[in-house]
Amino acid sequence: MSTSLGIVKTQRFSVLEIGAAGKAKVVAAPVKAKKEKKDSTKNVKAQSGAGGSEIQCEWTTDKQDDLSRILSIGEECIAPEELKALITAKGRGSGHEQGFNLYDGFEPSGRMHIAQGVFKAMNVNKCTSEGTNSTFIFWVADWFALMNDKMGGDLVKIKIVGEYLIEVWKAAGMNLDHVVFKWASDEITNKADVYWPTMLDVARSFNITRIKKCCQIMGRLEGNLSSAQVLYPLMQCTDVFFLKADICQLGVDQRKVNMLAREYCVAAGIKRKPVILSHHMLYGLMAGQEKMSKSNSDSAIFMEDSAVDVERKILAAYCPSKEEKVETGQNSLDASQEIDAGKESMQLTKDTLKNPCLDYIQNIIFSPPDATFTANGITYTKFEKVKEDFLCGVISEDQLKKGLILELNELLEPVRNHFNTNERAKELLAKVQQFKEEGNTTSNADKKVRRLNLVATGKVKPDCHAVFAPLPSAKPRLQEAFDTLTQLKSAQENKCPLVLFLPDWTARVCNKCNADIKAIDAFYTVLIAAMKALNSELMHNVDVIKQSDAILSDPSNYWISVINVGRHFMLNDIMGINVKDADGVGVVIGRLMKIADVMGLDPSSVSFNSTDDASIEKGLISRFYEEVLTKMSKPELRTDAVASFLLQERESEAHRTEHDEYYVLDDPKVHGKSKMKKAFCEPGNIKFCPPIVLSMALGPPEVVIKRSAENGGDVTCRSQLEMETIFENGALHPGDLKATACAIMVEVLEKVSKSMKEDKVATKAAKTFKAFEKKMSKKKKK
Repeated sequence: MSTSLGIVKTQRFSVLEIGAAGKAKVVAAPVKAKKEKKDSTKNVKAQSGAGGSEIQCEWTTDKQDDLSRILSIGEECIAPEELKALITAKGRGSGHEQGFNLYDGFEPSGRMHIAQGVFKAMNVNKCTSEGTNSTFIFWVADWFALMNDKMGGDLVKIKIVGEYLIEVWKAAGMNLDHVVFKWASDEITNKADVYWPTMLDVARSFNITRIKKCCQIMGRLEGNLSSAQVLYPLMQCTDVFFLKADICQLGVDQRKVNMLAREYCVAAGIKRKPVILSHHMLYGLMAGQEKMSKSNSDSAIFMEDSAVDVERKILAAYCPSKEEKVETGQNSLDASQEIDAGKESMQLTKDTLKNPCLDYIQNIIFSPPDATFTANGITYTKFEKVKEDFLCGVISEDQLKKGLILELNELLEPVRNHFNTNERAKELLAKVQQFKEEGNTTSNADKKVRRLNLVATGKVKPDCHAVFAPLPSAKPRLQEAFDTLTQLKSAQENKCPLVLFLPDWTARVCNKCNADIKAIDAFYTVLIAAMKALNSELMHNVDVIKQSDAILSDPSNYWISVINVGRHFMLNDIMGINVKDADGVGVVIGRLMKIADVMGLDPSSVSFNSTDDASIEKGLISRFYEEVLTKMSKPELRTDAVASFLLQERESEAHRTEHDEYYVLDDPKVHGKSKMKKAFCEPGNIKFCPPIVLSMALGPPEVVIKRSAENGGDVTCRSQLEMETIFENGALHPGDLKATACAIMVEVLEKVSKSMKEDKVATKAAKTFKAFEKKMSKKKKK
């Protein structure tokens, strides 16, 4: 018989059901519906998640039960047809060894309320019912709690709270046979080479505006975010792929970051997107609370609440029997105005009553199969009838609340017993309660500085002078090699160790070279080879440190330092004056990393160029040392101004080209002459005169300009000022100046080219970069 997806009503929303109607309809998700597709075959085809091969499995009533049961826990599912395909490919009877994974992350941030405890336990049991062939992964998001400044940012306390929450679930009746708990800090550290590159790739795929829209997951407003809270959704999105999650089973408040994961699949070319199954957010017990608040103990029932606590809270709870009219006035938000993402409603289903007592009865008491509820001597088997009788007065508010109190205490009694009789559980609860009483009392001055320490690990010498190599450009320029050498030379007089830091991971997150790892590595290989050709003596004394290698030597401390930098600075501080919401969020991450890099190097001095980016980074580093790293020696932060090697002055970026605008490191020596001939060189103009700048920067200490006797004979210039003086007063003709500059540039390019050819690694890198350029050129043409 042919199968299809039909519609069946559950307590909270419409779900899909297999029937004989012939077509699939997607409902419940407030997104644009896709075109209906016919499901005309008896066997449903689906790709296996592991190998990508196609398998055929017959759809059975047991699979339908699995589908309906899993869908029943969600207020929204994106997308039901994908969930059906997933169950077919990996679920019951598929033969898939691992089955499919559901995931939820919980932040160990204090006590556990009933939605996290009983409600979650019931939902997990439905998702992992025997034979479903599923595993529920709980991601203990201790690092996320750190970013959200929970427990004063103390990771030890956060871990203790996480252990307490696990004990609660055990006591609440969660079947742990198909449940796995994974600690974020441990898992990420052990697989840092997988996790962090994925996070960088996620970050480069989105702009700041899109990430700010996820702020609801942290309970924050868009305009009041710390920089670490931009990291939060990026890491949460990364978790989905790191954990190989097939289904994101989180609350409605997390839907925007879960949608981010689906959007990333499009950007990264990942075929199978995670299904999003968002459960309902229970109301707070007080009027106007769209969700429970841990900071207000009377807004929710907590898992360790006594019977007296439960009675007191429920009797005082908001419990309207009539809809309240909301007055609209001049101050109400206009429909055309954009709502701050942090203020958007967490309720997908329209509910004008917003009665938390009825919400508890519907979503907790009636959640188990065959559940009943008793009030006023009447035992109900359906929530709808309870609501109807309450609204028409058959059940009074007092009777409704007393029935709810009785049911809640029955659910919580096993948890209370566990925490009264189990010594380990009792100890954990006492510590969590102590943390709550203490609050965030640890001052920044008392906290241990968590950072990468490259001096202690022997990767760099103490009191070094640090220079950060430029982020890769589409064409490695001669200017970049010269600027970097200039910054290195600026500390020679101090005779301190020299370090050249290659920010390859920052390049990836900033989407340089399209985040192509081989191209980024090739850029730095070519750059260093050119620098050696231009000044081999200096480069002989330079230690080259690759950022990715440095980070992976101690990833935990490094990324905690990045998080702590982000916690200290507001997002607007890191963005500065030159980064807009439409720009890639990778720029923000890159700046946080720059501060962490300097902390890891612990240098005596750092060189910066004179760009706006460098000025902002310099200011942030200075502030962080003065405001946070008070026990560390602040490095000298110097700006090294360098001459511009531009050959033409063009305002429009579209008109700029390597053919006559600047020299690149793979220019053949003939370009030394051809490009210089086209260079701007107006008689007497010293404000912009590329031949003078390049001759004095790259030529010998004494530049000899050859001229015939009738034109005044040879002239020797020992400084740029000297050459500019005779050019400005007309004593030096542009033709004679260009002839000298041509000879110098031919010699420089020949030296660089020869050095590259003699270096096999550099030769290979140059070829790699050429191949990358061709690939990108083809993409642009498409």
